[in-house]
Amino acid sequence: MDNLSAVSRTAGSALRAQSERLRIISENMANADSTGLPGTDPYRRKVVTFSEMLDRESGANMVRVSGVSEDPAPMRLHYDPSHPSANEEGFVARSNVEPLVEMVNMREAARSYEANLNMMSAGREMRRMMIDILG
Repeated sequence: MDNLSAVSRTAGSALRAQSERLRIISENMANADSTGLPGTDPYRRKVVTFSEMLDRESGANMVRVSGVSEDPAPMRLHYDPSHPSANEEGFVARSNVEPLVEMVNMREAARSYEANLNMMSAGREMRRMMIDILG
């Protein structure tokens, strides 16, 4: 496999990984203000972990999502003694999702996605120029 094809495969793997990351971030944001039902814990923030893998066909290093784990950070407590999920002291456990952190992560994932799209476009343009030279 030629190097320009390897560029496309590597960038494609990064696009898939960042898409998964954006999906998890959107899930976190959707549950940022959730509380658990009485007797249950609220939604726990999820974190995506990436790892490197070797594409044997091209010899290129690719990226993949190696796992999605729960953030062990403590839940946020909110005083609301009338809430059905309130504990004996009147506090309600809310999700440990911090919307500002998720917005920063979303922006970073979007920038990485954009950079990899540009990489694919550059590879296509280089391939087109090579065909023009040879033709």
